[in-house]
Amino acid sequence: MTGPAIAANGLRKSYGDKVVLDGIDLTVPEGTIFSLLGPNGAGKTTVVKILSTLVTADAGDLRVGGHDLAADPQAVRAAIGVTGQFSAVDGLITGEENMLLMADLHHLSKREGRRVTDGLLERFDLTEAAKKPAATYSGGMKRRLDIAMTLVGNPRIIFLDEPTTGLDPRSRHGMWQIIRELVSGGVTVFLTTQYLEEADELADRIAVLHDSRIAAEGTAAELKRLVPGGHVRLRFTDPADYRSAASALHGSSRDDDSLSLQIPSGGSQRELRAVLDRLDATGVEAEELTVHTPDLDDVFFALTGGATVPHQAEEAVR
Repeated sequence: MTGPAIAANGLRKSYGDKVVLDGIDLTVPEGTIFSLLGPNGAGKTTVVKILSTLVTADAGDLRVGGHDLAADPQAVRAAIGVTGQFSAVDGLITGEENMLLMADLHHLSKREGRRVTDGLLERFDLTEAAKKPAATYSGGMKRRLDIAMTLVGNPRIIFLDEPTTGLDPRSRHGMWQIIRELVSGGVTVFLTTQYLEEADELADRIAVLHDSRIAAEGTAAELKRLVPGGHVRLRFTDPADYRSAASALHGSSRDDDSLSLQIPSGGSQRELRAVLDRLDATGVEAEELTVHTPDLDDVFFALTGGATVPHQAEEAVR
């Protein structure tokens, strides 16, 4: 494969009068995790369905795995795997039978299908449960089986559409580890999720989809710099120290009840040192110092809730 794993330029999709995607541009380098965030109904699943050949785009130059989506969809299907929001596992048959059925669909020989099945069941810690009906599996086990089935065809690009929805925290973290291992093996992952922590934890790059368009795209650190509101909070136990510090630290916000000061800060080491130098000059010490920098929650709400994003920061990310 030459070029990026996924490239979409001018992707458009409407259903009747409803514009779902209005000129989406996305580039996903090979061997990375790309996360698409957005509110419910923003069009994340539509993007996945189009790029995985399940739905036809109205317009756009789309390439997946080096293949033109419109001209050679079969080649695209051969290069990808898809795990949707809802489990593709058949609960009436065993986990092993689900895997062997997928091997048949990929036209593997019985011997090769057995070899691949056994290897993937072991890799995803499902060997002991392999001969049990999949309906008896926990949510985390079903998700692991889902991804194992997706890997039967050895895809180099995997679309994971909200893969951890409904999982408990332990199962979710286990799924994160599986995704990291896939990428370390050279697989490209296109991830949609409603969990901002998940995108922050996993993604090399993140795009936020809102009002049919990409509102912003960048690394997690770049996106966090779009949103103001970072600050240093100093808390004191001595009222006299608190008053001295408040006089010295101009521009701080006071909370007389908790004897705390809040100073605007981007969270950099240089800015933090400047605050501490000004405090040292007063001869007093804070009982507690905390640094708050905007997280992806702040970014998400700012980009999808109508808050203004600084133009300079947006340009830096672009």
